[in-house]
Amino acid sequence: MPYLELSFDLEDQNPEAAEAACFQTGALSVTLTDASDDPVLEPAPGEVRLWRSTRMQALYDQERADPQLIEALAQALGVAPDALSARAVLDRVWEREWLRDFHPMRFGRRLWIYPRHASISAPGAVIVRLDPGLAFGTGTHASTAMCLQWLDGADLQDQEVIDYGCGSGVLAIAALKLGARHAYAFDIDPQALLATGENAVDNGVAERLTICPAAQAIPDGCDILVANILASILVGLQADLARKLRPGGRFILSGILEEQEPEVATAFKQWSDMSRFALRDGWVSLSGSRH
Repeated sequence: MPYLELSFDLEDQNPEAAEAACFQTGALSVTLTDASDDPVLEPAPGEVRLWRSTRMQALYDQERADPQLIEALAQALGVAPDALSARAVLDRVWEREWLRDFHPMRFGRRLWIYPRHASISAPGAVIVRLDPGLAFGTGTHASTAMCLQWLDGADLQDQEVIDYGCGSGVLAIAALKLGARHAYAFDIDPQALLATGENAVDNGVAERLTICPAAQAIPDGCDILVANILASILVGLQADLARKLRPGGRFILSGILEEQEPEVATAFKQWSDMSRFALRDGWVSLSGSRH
């Protein structure tokens, strides 16, 4: 059965009020999407953060397709009718439709992220099976990709690794697949911890992964700490993060915009001589050894 999609830029609209207006006019579902490829990374505890340019899409039964519906929604939103875009949407197997453009990706020399529906065709590859989900982190964003590249080039044999701000758990799982002895995954988002656990089971590494619901559960003295979170959080947590590493242990920090690099490097100076590992799409990753 086809559907009618009405969409509009959220701009200064209150998202909850706009969503309510859509449902009041008969919407079957409402979706928020990024209108400018500006990914949301690590929100603060309790924070709901939208993209700088957010688009709302409301799905209606096709039989509701009528100029009066557009007028009604526009009036409820307090916008002109021509601010709404309308298009017909065919019924599809939606749970697989969104995976069409997610293909195997290589990071470094041998590490690959494969969606579960893809067949393996890379001899000698280290494969992490992962589908996009509610938790951030599949390798498509530059900050995650640089961490994966660093892990691929590191000697992880018999190392204990911390994935701080784990999202989907992709970094911890990749480290374990690349030879790490054990990994500790922490995130403030319970959904991220759930996704990490499920992905670890799917990749056969759950027995070597500890899910940490609180940062205090991460032991001190580990060998490698990977933190792919916002620069402001890295700066605020620099002492806590440093305590998690043994002397000589290695940091890899990401989620840092290029203009934030000096601030983060300075904040960690007492713990490590940070240097740039990579720059991609305006994002920087830093690495260094613990003093």
